[in-house]
Amino acid sequence: MEGTEVRKLAALEDTHWWYRERRHLLGRMIDGVTPGRALDIGAAGGGNTRVLRSAGWSVAALEYGADGAQVAAERGLAVLRADATALPVADGSLDLVVAFDVLEHILDHDAAVQEVHRVLAPGGRFLVAVPADPNLWSEHDVAVDHVRRYTRTTLRGVLERGGFEVTSMTSWNVLLRPVVALRRRTSSGSDLEEIHPVVNAGLRAVVAVERYLPVKAMPGVTLMVEARRRG
Repeated sequence: MEGTEVRKLAALEDTHWWYRERRHLLGRMIDGVTPGRALDIGAAGGGNTRVLRSAGWSVAALEYGADGAQVAAERGLAVLRADATALPVADGSLDLVVAFDVLEHILDHDAAVQEVHRVLAPGGRFLVAVPADPNLWSEHDVAVDHVRRYTRTTLRGVLERGGFEVTSMTSWNVLLRPVVALRRRTSSGSDLEEIHPVVNAGLRAVVAVERYLPVKAMPGVTLMVEARRRG
């Protein structure tokens, strides 16, 4: 992601409906899990890193670019700057790796998944979020340097090839998918932008309703996965 996009994300993520709900979902994914050693790959502004830290995890934010690493450091987070396909972490030394909106940026996503497998202890958890459905490809994807969008089959494939057992795969942002699809047809750049507080609150309310509805198997904008390291 370009430095300007990282800065925009960092400025927005504390209040923007998308990032607030994603932090809530991450909190639910780790609820009840005994805290240990964790790595947040592609941490950008460090919003997810702070969720993990608040839950008691010993966590570092990993960023490839200088801007993302600087933003995370400015927020008082432990930071590693490296490529996701060459993690500066010892074999089997982590209990949890989070990679939200990361794999879609990496040409060799198999190599990245294999690296996560290497650094996790046996049974370690890998939490993944990626953009779903190639039919939603738009100028937004180009602006934020996406290489691909995923189907359930392609995402499961890359994780299983890398030595993971997928324990849960769900869709997110299902209710707003028609709105996103319509917007993406006419978009000319990134969707990362400040929106009116009333609109922001409304979108947050809509997407939060998904917590209670049986829509997680339906097509959405994002796929979210919980996986475990085999072996």
